[in-house]
Amino acid sequence: MTALRAAAAAHRRPDWIPALAELVGEANVLVELPDLWVYSRDRAPYATYHVRDAKVPATLPCAVACPADAAELAEVVRFTRQHRIPLIPFGAGSGVLGGALPLDRELMVDLKRLNAILELNETDGTVTVQAGMNGGQFEAALNRRGYTCGHLPQSLYMSTVGGWAACRGAGQNSTRFGKIEDIVIGLAAILPDGRELRVRPVARRAVGPSVRDILIGSEGVFGIITELTLRVWRLPELRLGVVLAFPSLQSGLDALRTIMQHELRPAVVRLYDREESAPRTHGIAAFAERPFLAILEFSGARRLAEVERELAMEIVAAHGGIQTDDAPYLHWQQHRYESYSPKWQTDGYAMDTIEITGPWSALPAMHERIRREVLGVCEGMHFGTHWSHVYPEGACQYMTLRLPPMPHDRMLVLHRRAWDLAERACLELGGSISHHHGAGLFRNPWLRAELGVGLELLQALKDHLDPDTLFVAGKLGLRGRPGAVDIEPTEDRP
Repeated sequence: MTALRAAAAAHRRPDWIPALAELVGEANVLVELPDLWVYSRDRAPYATYHVRDAKVPATLPCAVACPADAAELAEVVRFTRQHRIPLIPFGAGSGVLGGALPLDRELMVDLKRLNAILELNETDGTVTVQAGMNGGQFEAALNRRGYTCGHLPQSLYMSTVGGWAACRGAGQNSTRFGKIEDIVIGLAAILPDGRELRVRPVARRAVGPSVRDILIGSEGVFGIITELTLRVWRLPELRLGVVLAFPSLQSGLDALRTIMQHELRPAVVRLYDREESAPRTHGIAAFAERPFLAILEFSGARRLAEVERELAMEIVAAHGGIQTDDAPYLHWQQHRYESYSPKWQTDGYAMDTIEITGPWSALPAMHERIRREVLGVCEGMHFGTHWSHVYPEGACQYMTLRLPPMPHDRMLVLHRRAWDLAERACLELGGSISHHHGAGLFRNPWLRAELGVGLELLQALKDHLDPDTLFVAGKLGLRGRPGAVDIEPTEDRP
């Protein structure tokens, strides 16, 4: 019997399903096995490896509810609290760290029916949107009005606006517009007791710590975001892409640091290490002597974009960089929303990405140490890095790992070992273990080292808001429910 058939055999339809259907409508409660299978995972590579091996990643959910609006959602939350039913909010399932992975046969609450733009305020330069709206549809609707939200993650077309905020995400234009926490100025959420929390959208406030930031990045553990008010910007008059070749990794990092510390704000900044530069620059003569690729894009008003490019190129030249063929920029533009993982995963490889943040002073050592240690995990291991989402004080270091095909159980152990080496090195060298993918379930082992006593503050807040631990239990480094599935792999044995 396969793992899926075993899970199906163990699945019993809860007797409270008819009562739930009265709240959201019978058609909006899903209980059949194919639906439960779809909602049993997000895009975490860990889950993909299990599905590829015909295994359920953790557990099947008990059911799926699809409320129509915030009022119905609040009714569902009050119902689950009354019946002590654990739940997980579900946007589009594009998270890569198991934040939406059911561990205890939770009720999945799908938010995609909350999918409307409520207001575009052109005077204030803001848009209010429901949390379940697809990111690509949201951006397209703004574009038709002459605006952009400025948040363009690779997952744009397979993620929701609420998911961006829930995991504290970043888009590919974050260097100019900021991460999602810099873009969101107001929100609404349903708390674990069914009450609605509203943070009114205002320019700034000084009334204590930011309540908004309790929800942004909380991944649903403190409440379910239903509505967001974000800044919007006019579509740029001009976009200027620049492809650069640098003689060394250090010269490229130094050039990017200087550009940011001179108060320039390119929309896109990407620097690739030797492994990631080579396939993108094959056949371009300039990279024979300067093998490190960087891509910049300047955008906005024509005069501003042209001046920023001119000033940046002076800095690039001072660090030994030169401008070259724009083919890598055009290729990146064409494929910027595509994932490279499915190809490798389909062929049996264990491909994953780890994004961390480090100060400029530590980034070279972070790259060298993590690269050396991860490549030592097993023969045939691949490790490549690029730096994007850059700031005056540091940058995101985005690393791609790939283990060769091997037996499932051994792969899980080596995959976890590579993660542990990378996250520990990051912490020891003064970085943060996540820049924009969030924490989910998979980063639990390192949350205590990252947050220290701060994790106790989050746990105390969780205990107050959700005393029965019903909302997204066991994620974000917080306590789980007794008897829930543990995803830790068994120890590797020769």
